[in-house]
Amino acid sequence: MKILVVGGGGREHAIIMKLAESPRTEKLYCAPGNGGISRYAECFDVKATDIDGIVALAKKLAVDMVVVAPDDPLVMGMVDALNAEGIMTFGPDKAAAIIEGSKAFSKDLMKKYGIPTAAYETFTNAGEAIAYIKKQGKYPAVVKADGLALGKGVIIAQNEQEAEEAVRSIMEDKIFGESGSKLVVEEFLTGPEMSVLSFTDGNTVVPMISSMDHKRALDGDQGLNTGGMGTVAPNPFYTEAVAKECMDKIFLPTIKAMKAEGRTFKGCLYFGLMLTPDGVNVIEYNCRFGDPETQVVLPLLDADLVDIFEAVYKGTLSDIDIKWKKQSCACVVMASGGYPKKYPTGLEMSGMDDKGQVDGVFVYHAGTKYADGKFLTAGGRVLGVTATGDTLQAALDKSYEAVKKINFENAHYRTDIGKRALSAK
Repeated sequence: MKILVVGGGGREHAIIMKLAESPRTEKLYCAPGNGGISRYAECFDVKATDIDGIVALAKKLAVDMVVVAPDDPLVMGMVDALNAEGIMTFGPDKAAAIIEGSKAFSKDLMKKYGIPTAAYETFTNAGEAIAYIKKQGKYPAVVKADGLALGKGVIIAQNEQEAEEAVRSIMEDKIFGESGSKLVVEEFLTGPEMSVLSFTDGNTVVPMISSMDHKRALDGDQGLNTGGMGTVAPNPFYTEAVAKECMDKIFLPTIKAMKAEGRTFKGCLYFGLMLTPDGVNVIEYNCRFGDPETQVVLPLLDADLVDIFEAVYKGTLSDIDIKWKKQSCACVVMASGGYPKKYPTGLEMSGMDDKGQVDGVFVYHAGTKYADGKFLTAGGRVLGVTATGDTLQAALDKSYEAVKKINFENAHYRTDIGKRALSAK
């Protein structure tokens, strides 16, 4: 098969490396790709959001399959456009991708179908939202932009002043653009967070290995929210009993709810979960592979990803035997100094061996470009330095050993990835 992957980050690099393992893969393409991806797939300078451009490229290359990885093109309807041309495509169509495209939609879906989630209200008026928060008088309060915001559209306000600032910055200052013209105010839940990606063809749902993300920029879960500073898998809080509760009360009900709404979901559905004292609650849905969760989940997959993607498309997922390696995986994100705010790009990088110069490590590229035989930084999150090991500690030790061998000016990374998972045992 000739396969085109849409996107250009660490998630796409991880997908490409797994597709490359399949004996069914003849040639890999990526648009737009990045410096690291260009070593394994032929890259084309077409934006991930350019629907007409991607369709034209897929036809020109006569590909057998397209994998649409990022949220924006899915929510915009790229899968619909590719399917209309008869091209086998992995990812949900526009009608199903709204589960991530609108927080208000996903919250209303959960309320309607009795799927456990935090209490909430939706607003299109800043004054009404602020009045509601003041009336509730409960802090922290969670304020979410309704639409897509690069994984950063959530503000946890610790007091009334922060809550008012959050509402005004989202709805009036438009810090997340039009994504903030509607917002959701949610009760603040406490407990360990768990990320579970799943394959689904709209009828069958196969959860992948669980993972734990680290969203805050600084050690000790301090600092600003980011797209993710590292991940570990499996998540020790996601026990067999918790997995069963999730399947019965969340995973299957969500798939059935979407089908009942005429929005059958086919692709990768991400469940962001919290284990509260009252049971598991859904924090958020994503309509695609998470980043950087994918970087720790796919290395542990012991099955052919091409077979899985094809089965999801054809509705035959129940026929596929999906197994997982009995190992742990850790990913430490190396970011540009200043991320998630302003940061420079174009910095030269050294120590850039794919295998991270350490046995059992692979370096996924998120924001890099390759020019004149050199790797340069080209984004906020630059690399996902990932390792597998027989234990989580072994995987973390390898990841951090490899991190120390890679250099670029003002490189920033957290030194406590996996700490909470280790202390849970």
